[in-house]
Amino acid sequence: MAIVLHISEFTKGGIETYLNEVLKYQANNHEVYLMVSEQNSDQHALHISPDRLHLYPYKRNLKYFLKAMVSIQRMVKQVKPDIVHVHGTFAGLFVRTLFFLKRKRPVVIYCAHGWAFLMDTQSWKKKLFAGVEKVLALRTDVIINISQHEYQMSMKYGLPARKSVVVYNGVSDAPPSHLPAFPVKQDKINLLYVGRFDRQKGFDLLLEVFHENQFTDVKLYLVGDTVLKEFVYDYPSNAVKIGWVDNSEIDRYMKACDAIIVPSRWEGFGIVAIEALRNRKPVIASNRGALPEIITHGVNGYIFDFDNKQELVTIIQGLSKPQLETMGAHGEKIFFEKFHSDKMNKQIERLYADALKKQGDPYSVTVKKYV
Repeated sequence: MAIVLHISEFTKGGIETYLNEVLKYQANNHEVYLMVSEQNSDQHALHISPDRLHLYPYKRNLKYFLKAMVSIQRMVKQVKPDIVHVHGTFAGLFVRTLFFLKRKRPVVIYCAHGWAFLMDTQSWKKKLFAGVEKVLALRTDVIINISQHEYQMSMKYGLPARKSVVVYNGVSDAPPSHLPAFPVKQDKINLLYVGRFDRQKGFDLLLEVFHENQFTDVKLYLVGDTVLKEFVYDYPSNAVKIGWVDNSEIDRYMKACDAIIVPSRWEGFGIVAIEALRNRKPVIASNRGALPEIITHGVNGYIFDFDNKQELVTIIQGLSKPQLETMGAHGEKIFFEKFHSDKMNKQIERLYADALKKQGDPYSVTVKKYV
């Protein structure tokens, strides 16, 4: 048993699902603590006892960055963790900067949950982000990539191969629900979008496609909202905005719809996609990031070229309920083979064990294949 301190920035969205899967599993094996920001983190939705959860005041500006680092330093001194498991770019910056000049420190496991240098941004910014990651990797024992795409691109940008490993995200079985079925139009093909309403997730492209095409036989349901900035969107007539819902209710909406749509510009992984597969729902996804590793075109969904909007239009126009049901059945099999949380958590456990064996070594653990 080890003392494990998880540290994240925001938890709203897919990171909350990921953390809850890890926290539930590790509670039986370790003494587990969690630090997250007060902003965009729902403490009541996190599966950890209140005495093990620390919320720090935070906004994305320099003054709060320093406050966050002070809070983290205080928590590390108090808890004395064997392992600090860091989630996300900003949390990774805070933690590893604190440890940079310390000779004695806990094992640091880092997962960016989507590399900043893979965002759709200027080339110089990508190089800057990658440069920072390479420096901070000096104070990192294990770097978890959440897809083969993330791993390959991190190698291209010069991150250390001997510290890097791929561990796919996973989710557990769909929780039982006592709520009534979500009502949808049975004579329509019902598509569901789940996620932040922002540029990364391709939300603007999705609305644009539905504004420009009538899709008279299709109804689009939108679960989510904006996070960091407020935008005013013009929703098409055949779209229904639902807003944020508790993670425990996501499956209720997925079960009611015929397919899930994930039109991301960039995507480290795409937890929504595997949540869809566990609910026997096919996924219509862009060809960005890890999504083609989860969805095989024509088998458990459809892949469209993000830069070719007409491909998405053609896919939507050609949808049929019988074909979607067949794809959903294939998707469920793929979920249990590759993306169940049991597999993810066992891989993380082996990483912890190997990293702790090397604790105190001037060189970090050489990461093997964790399959």
